[in-house]
Amino acid sequence: MPLPQVCVCYLLREHEGRTEVLLGRKRHGLGVGNFVGPGGKLEPGESAAEAMVREVLEETGIRVEPRDLEPRGLLSYHFPHRESWSQESSVFVARRWSGEPAASDELEPEWFALDEVPYATMWDDARFWLPGVLAGGTVRRTFVFGADLASVVEERGSVA
Repeated sequence: MPLPQVCVCYLLREHEGRTEVLLGRKRHGLGVGNFVGPGGKLEPGESAAEAMVREVLEETGIRVEPRDLEPRGLLSYHFPHRESWSQESSVFVARRWSGEPAASDELEPEWFALDEVPYATMWDDARFWLPGVLAGGTVRRTFVFGADLASVVEERGSVA
């Protein structure tokens, strides 16, 4: 059975001589309290890029065009102790957009220098792959989370 499809985007900007990424503290739902990139579930009939444009706008007030989304990979998340959380995520980066980030019901956005990304307050898997994506790389990985629903207990280099 295919996993539910979601997407995430990391907006990057140059600010005062350093590269920064926009993250948001999750206000409710899955991962509440964690810093995450804007993103969410694909609606029926929606492509990952279309969903990404919609989700970035809904969660941050920023407008990004599909042509400005850089596909960076695919992540598969498995939660054997809560199967309903299992999902597959398309990963994007964007360097061009319009607007300024604003808080939403979903996220409280904040810019972080790449060397100050708060991995300790993100989903556990981010530390394994996000540095590479933010440095310009791509990712195709599978992560299995443990009974605590927070810790990665297994990771593989390709999506299952």
